[in-house]
Amino acid sequence: METQKFFHSVTLDRDKCKGCINCIKRCPTEAIRVRNGKAKIIKERCIDCGECIRVCPHHAKKAIYDPLEVLTHFKYKIALPAPALYGQFNNLEDVDIVLNALIEMGFDEVYEVAKAAELVSDATRKILRENKLPKPIISSACPAVTRLIRVRFPTLIDNILPLNAPVELAARLAKEEAVKKTGLPPEEIGAIFISPCPAKVTAAKMSLGTEKSEISAVLAISEVYPQLVKLMKNGPELKSYAQAGKIGVSWATSTGEASALLTDNYLAADGIENVIRVLEDLEDEKFGNLDFIELNACNGGCVGGVLTVENPYIARTKLKRLRKYLPVSLNHINRIPEEMKWDCDLEYSPILKLDEDFKTAMVKMNEMEEIEASLPGLDCGSCGAPSCKALAEDVVRGFASIDDCIFRFRENVASLVDNIQKLQGAFPAAYRKKKEEEENP
Repeated sequence: METQKFFHSVTLDRDKCKGCINCIKRCPTEAIRVRNGKAKIIKERCIDCGECIRVCPHHAKKAIYDPLEVLTHFKYKIALPAPALYGQFNNLEDVDIVLNALIEMGFDEVYEVAKAAELVSDATRKILRENKLPKPIISSACPAVTRLIRVRFPTLIDNILPLNAPVELAARLAKEEAVKKTGLPPEEIGAIFISPCPAKVTAAKMSLGTEKSEISAVLAISEVYPQLVKLMKNGPELKSYAQAGKIGVSWATSTGEASALLTDNYLAADGIENVIRVLEDLEDEKFGNLDFIELNACNGGCVGGVLTVENPYIARTKLKRLRKYLPVSLNHINRIPEEMKWDCDLEYSPILKLDEDFKTAMVKMNEMEEIEASLPGLDCGSCGAPSCKALAEDVVRGFASIDDCIFRFRENVASLVDNIQKLQGAFPAAYRKKKEEEENP
């Protein structure tokens, strides 16, 4: 069952958690509760978007990724730098400065994810021309968005582009080339992704859309950045490793993927709240004339991932400057290769499942609606749930009490005080006089 095997790259440090409600109000899938003064992440709901990491003032949420020591686990090491990596450095005019630094850092080879992105862009243009998929086609590049659709918008699953994300394609192609070049078995070759966000860590571990991911490990840009800064240098001794142009590098920012399709009939949105609004409108069939929709969970696109170091909008400006020195595109395909396509279909992964038995679930659903109707509807979060509806669900599931609502609790206390006063009035007059004499001698 998927809920048992699903890997999560976003975790909670309970010792640092202060029990504030910043995270529960910003989580797009209502995956966080605060109980007994500590946050709790509901794994079935979490899409690893990293929004809770971004908003937690106490740094109680953190991302899991591989340590730099993972390089020692492989005989031949291939760096897979995300296009967002280039936007972290000041005054970068040559991508090869970064790629040479990666070799100095200990990698044996570099395969740009931007190169694979250009191949995916070319394949997407071919799919659009074939006109066989339901439109608008939704990009499959952001794993947080793909997971969000699976848990909240199942009717849109068929609209997702059935192509592997550029990083997965890069890992496959890089390993194929390395096996031929070195003669080593695939398990001794490490395709190591340098990621801007935790959702891509999850995708590598979970193999979404494919039976097995060829990504061997995932490093965080924030961990690699200090090492690269020390090793970066310019000069005639630089070797040429760059194999991508403007189209591939542009995938780092919002609209980068969509604009590569050479059509104006697209929509691009970034930021998880904006993404949800677009998906809701799409589910309501408000976008009947679009060909393609690009959605990024992070503000600004991948440059806004929580594993980056630069402000996403500054990074976007830096990439704009870098693209001036690049050709339009260096990579094309004649036909869509099999390694680019999904190995398996995406399935609906329901998160609101009150019971395995349908009749019991319907009874609980009615009970949940009654409880929600009795709540004030303020969605204040003081109860530890993000909304009154979420609290009602928790009560039905047995995870909370209706008295967790402070407004209901206040009403109950007021009612109790009123009943006590009425009870005092029911005492015999002689007893009341005796009590008054004792209290006022």
